Amino acid sequence: MCGILGVLDIADDAEGCRRLALRQVQKLRHRGPDWSGIYCQGRAVLAHERLSIVDVEHGAQPLVDSLTGRALAVNGEIYNHLDLRGRLRKPHDWRTRSDCEVILYLYDEFGPEFIHLLNGIFAFVLYDPRTDDYMIARDHLGIVPLYRGWDARGRLYVASEMKGLIGACERIEEFPPGHYDVGHGKPMTRYYHPAWMDAVPDRPLELERLRDGLEHAVKRQLMCDVPFGLLISGGVDSSIIAAAAAKFSARRVEERDLKPAWWPQLHSFSVGLKGGPDLGFARRVAEHIGTVHHEVVITAQEGVDALSDVIYHLETFDVTTIRAATPMFLMARKIKAMGIKMILSGEGADEVFGGYLYFHKAPNGRELHEETVRKLLKLHQYDCLRANKSTAAWGVEERLPHRDAAACVPVERSVACSTPTALRWDKAFAEMVDPSGRAVRDVHNQAAGR
Repeated sequence: MCGILGVLDIADDAEGCRRLALRQVQKLRHRGPDWSGIYCQGRAVLAHERLSIVDVEHGAQPLVDSLTGRALAVNGEIYNHLDLRGRLRKPHDWRTRSDCEVILYLYDEFGPEFIHLLNGIFAFVLYDPRTDDYMIARDHLGIVPLYRGWDARGRLYVASEMKGLIGACERIEEFPPGHYDVGHGKPMTRYYHPAWMDAVPDRPLELERLRDGLEHAVKRQLMCDVPFGLLISGGVDSSIIAAAAAKFSARRVEERDLKPAWWPQLHSFSVGLKGGPDLGFARRVAEHIGTVHHEVVITAQEGVDALSDVIYHLETFDVTTIRAATPMFLMARKIKAMGIKMILSGEGADEVFGGYLYFHKAPNGRELHEETVRKLLKLHQYDCLRANKSTAAWGVEERLPHRDAAACVPVERSVACSTPTALRWDKAFAEMVDPSGRAVRDVHNQAAGR
């Protein structure tokens, strides 16, 4: 994951805005420790802190279209970029092998509607100095974070994390997932609203189709020019992703499997307290798929000591999110110390497949479907936020293949990772809620062995 920061609608003192952007983007450097870049032209400043994953030598940002002058700062990955190159009709002055450069030329040929062609995770700002037009966009589910704010002079800021806006903006809000904004007083456009959100599934389960779709998602996300690894908890979700990754890891996805992978030996990681059951199950999965496995054993005190750092990086006070993020935060530091920059995990399957225990309380199929949709649409506030920021804190990118198969600090009453709907399905849940409002009573004490 990279860090981006943009300042738009600049009326005067562009050089002062440039200096301000340099100061603010320093707060995001943990996300992109490999290189820094800045663009200042017209009424915009774009700053970028790079985590180099694809085209390490040449993919520094902001990227500039030499023929049109448009500039682009992106945080994310465009998994189908090779196919998208083939859809372009005009000649373009390609400067890199970056997966993100294609965004400039798609915009040139198709305008903002090109966003429907992208398969990936992203947050970006594109600016045209000739017309003062810009486009700000965020991926379909908000897997990549993005925020915006305004200062006292009416200038618009966008940044990968809120901390990049604090000190410059009077008002800050989350940029909504599945939307893009072209400014100039035009309303924001919601581009992602697939039919499955509204229609209750009525087609029989096709296991082969499901398997093929998930394996293709995993294979797409192996696009990488640096060493990568796997997160294994020992559960079904992460084990399936790990097994699929092992199946494709011998060949290089970026060259359509025509050449051997640069780093064919997979490394896997698990984290837990000493004697914790997850470590043993993860070890068995790793032995089965043949990875070099690493166990990160932490103590409860190490988790407590890290809490202030975890909250700083997550930018939330949600108890369940912080609790789940703390071991990931500690493990990501170990992963980065081993020279690995990208990891695949099994996050997101519970929302897609109705895996949370409370789902069995759903009174009918429609209620079950609607609750899974509600969960998916809230992921950007909870699990996506946790997965992205707890690993980006150490310059590691976490990718989530399960989510490819389908208010800034939120507060809501729920139980065991549910939405408030679970309390309506079964009133007994209301008597079981932990004071955090996001778990079953005493679950935190039980986890600590109290």
